[in-house]
Amino acid sequence: MRFLLRLLTWWNDQTLGTQIYTARYGVKVGEDAEGNRYFQSKDGKRRWVVYNGECQASRIPPDWHGWIHHTWDEPPTTQPLPHKSWELPHQENQTGLATAYIPPGSQRRLAPVERRDYEAWQPE
Repeated sequence: MRFLLRLLTWWNDQTLGTQIYTARYGVKVGEDAEGNRYFQSKDGKRRWVVYNGECQASRIPPDWHGWIHHTWDEPPTTQPLPHKSWELPHQENQTGLATAYIPPGSQRRLAPVERRDYEAWQPE
């Protein structure tokens, strides 16, 4: 069943074609905390990621995002980025999920905020 899923879908894991290409031309560069694996071609010109699970671009942490887009040459495994003490750990995009951020006053909140600083206009 897993073979059939990989043969017919691209969003669950790497496809069969990607696996063959990675085996022939790819050099593994590293892996992030989520289990995503990062590769580059033997000449170093092409870079790609094999997701661990669903293919969602927001699952790539900022360290690896800069490397995969050729912003810097060294991967985070050899030259990690300096992190500030106030930085939060990376999270994938939560839009459309129950854990998504809902600002105060949004109609999506279960209990809307009652505003006391506004008076509705009434015609005379």
